[in-house]
Amino acid sequence: MPAKSAAQQKAAGAALSALSAKRGDTPKSKLKGASKQMAESMTEKQLEDFAHTKRKGKPEHVED
Repeated sequence: MPAKSAAQQKAAGAALSALSAKRGDTPKSKLKGASKQMAESMTEKQLEDFAHTKRKGKPEHVED
């Protein structure tokens, strides 16, 4: 499932960084907001799908 906005894509990248030592060195305790919620509620595969979404043509934010 691709991200619907650039903000979702960025948040997923931050959450993925905290979950996997291979992808980054962000401690999970440093996450806040959407990144923290994503890290707690999504699998690593779901986060990868969101994080690898291309940003071109995506709005910065999407109203649900």
